[in-house]
Amino acid sequence: MAGLEDGLTGVVGARTAKALASALELNTVGDLLRHYPRRYARRGELTDIAGLEIGEHVTVLARVEHATKKPMRSRKGSILEVTITDGQRRLSCAFFGNQTWRERELRPGRTGLFAGKVTAFRRTLQLANPEYELVDSESDYGTDSESPSAVDDFLSQIIPVYPAAQGLPSWRIGNAVRQTLELLDREPDPLPEWLRSEQGLVSLFEALHGIHRPDSDDALQAARTRLKWDEALAVQLVFAGRRHAVGARPAPSCPPKRGGIAEAFDGRLPFRLTEGQHEIGEALRTDLAGEHPMNRLLQGEVGSGKTIVALRAMLQVVDAGRQAALLAPTEVLAAQHARSLRDLLGGLARAGELGGEDHATRVTLLTGSLPARRRKEALLDAASGAAGIVVGTHALLGEHVSFADLAFVVVDEQHRFGVEQRDALRTRAGENVSPHVLVMTATPIPRTVAMTVYGDLETSSLRELPSGRSPIATTVVPAAEKPAWLDRAWQRVREEVGKGHQAYVVCPRIGDEPPSDKTERPPVAVLDVAPELEHGALEGLRVGVLHGRLPADDKDAVMRAFAEGELDVLVATTVIEVGVNVPNATVMVIMDADRFGVSQLHQLRGRVGRGEVPGLCLLVTETLDGTSTRARLAAVESTTDGFELSKLDLELRREGDILGAAQSGTRSGLKLLSLLRDEDVIGAARRVAQRVIDDDPELTGHPGLAGLVADTIDDDRAEYLEKT
Repeated sequence: MAGLEDGLTGVVGARTAKALASALELNTVGDLLRHYPRRYARRGELTDIAGLEIGEHVTVLARVEHATKKPMRSRKGSILEVTITDGQRRLSCAFFGNQTWRERELRPGRTGLFAGKVTAFRRTLQLANPEYELVDSESDYGTDSESPSAVDDFLSQIIPVYPAAQGLPSWRIGNAVRQTLELLDREPDPLPEWLRSEQGLVSLFEALHGIHRPDSDDALQAARTRLKWDEALAVQLVFAGRRHAVGARPAPSCPPKRGGIAEAFDGRLPFRLTEGQHEIGEALRTDLAGEHPMNRLLQGEVGSGKTIVALRAMLQVVDAGRQAALLAPTEVLAAQHARSLRDLLGGLARAGELGGEDHATRVTLLTGSLPARRRKEALLDAASGAAGIVVGTHALLGEHVSFADLAFVVVDEQHRFGVEQRDALRTRAGENVSPHVLVMTATPIPRTVAMTVYGDLETSSLRELPSGRSPIATTVVPAAEKPAWLDRAWQRVREEVGKGHQAYVVCPRIGDEPPSDKTERPPVAVLDVAPELEHGALEGLRVGVLHGRLPADDKDAVMRAFAEGELDVLVATTVIEVGVNVPNATVMVIMDADRFGVSQLHQLRGRVGRGEVPGLCLLVTETLDGTSTRARLAAVESTTDGFELSKLDLELRREGDILGAAQSGTRSGLKLLSLLRDEDVIGAARRVAQRVIDDDPELTGHPGLAGLVADTIDDDRAEYLEKT
């Protein structure tokens, strides 16, 4: 018999165990049995070929349509080109090196499982030298010891198809799983009996058999439900513990003050707050007045006015005689925030200066590359309390930074920071006190994702855009298929500049990195594109360069020059992704747009259309039509609704990516839990986790649940969760 912690060598043999370890990092019985099927084929139903991704290792159940032998042009020998189909689309399989015997085997009409890496040849998707297993009635299984498992699978109604790797096809993994299940010991279940009974869940032993070898749809569904509960509960126990720890220390109370700086600021706002800004502002007002630490996530569309909401809350804290800190992910964004807050406050931000008003405070910027004199002044402003608002980067977390009375921490672009950074700022609030925390993101998050990835935070959403925002049109530019479209993109940039507007060109790479050993083309780089444009398609225009490794003063100078209209085109990395506000910029060209995620593309294009003129975003790509990558870009092209895009993004990505790693065989992560479709499971697990932690914060009385957390949230995953 074998337990989940046992090694695989004694179960599946040394050769197979070595292959599983090297290809998929599956080292124990538990690792293998948590390598769940990616999908299930049904007898008589072929795999949908649409949406295959270049570079992905796939297994498809398909029918041979025709096979043709051709001589090789470059050297002696021949190529056998086999076309397989799902009945709708076709996929080419190429066998090199005089494998003519396969022509007799791969006859039209034969059905089989084909496994290999998807490549592109002459702009057609192809599997080169794929492994295959014919599974129709004509197959001869007498020569391959692994074939009987494929036969058994095919004769069953439900055929598991596993995430595979080169040299380790799905059917070989399935055979190893079969051997392992036959030896699996029935160990104590990590979920207590009361919970399984309450939720109607099968045992872990039954679930592992049911997920790999289901004898019916009902058995498969019962197994999936149980294993989803394991994943959801493990994550929710982590966050329930975190909420318990944060709430154990009181927060400084900051009640509103009549006649203070907050009231003065509201009285001079040149626009009306949206209904959402007002409603969330009232919630923050109440939270800040209490002694229970606020721990809130504020999400909102690009340009929805999160900064105003945060500033009004910070002023309430200043009125209470305390301090607020705003943590930004980059120096460019920190400097932009400091300038923006000073501009919004006017004389209310110039305490002790000429032109300063009654109730005025001071906004201080603290970053790692400040000159020594300015850094010393900023540190003194924070430590003495002269600065009611301190804006900075990770420099705020330094051990030499102290505050007179820090009561409120605002973290901008939450996904760039971790819990440990929030906790580092919490320690600046004084012993046995926890400051109020507001984390903000312009990347809209579905409710279930918020419950799972930001489970220690209450969530508020700004959906309404303030008046005055212009629409943004987005177009995919398929540069490889239609190179003339790229030429037209640069013409559009010239036309916008000719009208007195400005443009961004965004690249995924700086260009000063060491050369890569990879054979494919590296992503385009700022330091390559800028001179090419300056001496080519955009010759005569004023082109500037901005990236994260420029000295701070240079970055600030470039951004000021662009903001003041001294540059026509800014070629930049994603340092301009958030917070940068230049209303005169109307067009953005994103090079190698397929290298960015859906939410990041949405963030980037939010830098245009910020004035009275409509914005234009051009997504340049060389990816093939029909791939899932092009589907992602088409989704961004189709809508500017960030909340809708966040759902599309989740549908197009593997669920396992949500907690930081793809489903490539690692044993931890969300492998089955769907953050779009399993809201009921996630919500129920959240409630159960809270009950358990309220009663047993350290899980000392629930060793099975403690083990479940350790098994599901391993060291790498725990580190990732600490960065969410």
